[in-house]
Formats: sequence, structure tokens, C-alpha cells
Amino acid sequence: MTILCRAGELGAKMSAYLVDQIAARPNITVRTGVSIRSVGGANGLETVTVQDAGTGSAEELAASALFVFIGASPRTDWLPPQIARDARGFILTGPALGGQRHRTADGDRDPFLYETSAPGVFAVGDVRAGSMKRVASAVGEGSVAVQFVHQVLRS
Repeated sequence: MTILCRAGELGAKMSAYLVDQIAARPNITVRTGVSIRSVGGANGLETVTVQDAGTGSAEELAASALFVFIGASPRTDWLPPQIARDARGFILTGPALGGQRHRTADGDRDPFLYETSAPGVFAVGDVRAGSMKRVASAVGEGSVAVQFVHQVLRS
């Protein structure tokens, strides 16, 4: 297995425990300072061409699978301004909204745990400010948010 990293070092934006686990695996090769330029194959993925950022040289690698993990930026610029975000663009929910209240037909109420600054709109997972940035946590947040969605729909 080969991990390709655009940065000059692995771990610039990864958890230390993950970097340590990767380093301890003899079957994992890490290539830093490279970018994927193309992929190829007749009936599926067979090759990945990488380019070294320092030298500009390209190399074709045999590949049968590709997983893309490109950073941890929230990419929330497309959201309307009514959805409050922190300085880094992560969506504020529940208590992180700092005492904001939601006006509803039944009166004012506190936002539900994963509810955004827009009543009835929820955010879970990596895009949420203060999230754990783990798949299992995102799944759990989603299952809790569904209960709150049902409450909103009942009102």
C-alpha cells in the first residue's frame, strides 16, 4: 500500500496517533510532496501517475484502488448567511450558537443539539464546529439529529 501526500510531510493535518500507526506498518509506503496527475486502466483502475512537486518528474504506479482524502476544510461557502459559522467556516450548532433562540409557532426555544442558526436545519459530522472528526461520531450525531428532526416536524 502506498500513501501519497501533497504536503512535504505526512501528518501536517492528521492525528498523531494515525501518523504513528502508519509509520509502524512495514507494508505501507509513504510518498510526500507528490500529486496525482492522472489515473488509467482499461476496465478499472490500473495505474496512478504521480508528479513530484520538487523535481517535476512524473512516475506511473500500479494501482487497483484509490481512496482520496483531501484535507479537512469544511467547504461551507455555498451556504446562505443565515447558517452561522465559526471563523474557519465550520457550522455552529446547538449550544455553540451562544444563547441564540429560535422563534417558532409555539414560541421561542433553544436550538436543538445539532440544529444550526436556521430553525429546522441540522448539521452533523466533520462540518460541525467542535465535532470529533471521526466517522463513528458523525454516525452517532446523525442518529441523534434524526430524533430532533422528528420533533421539529411534529411542531
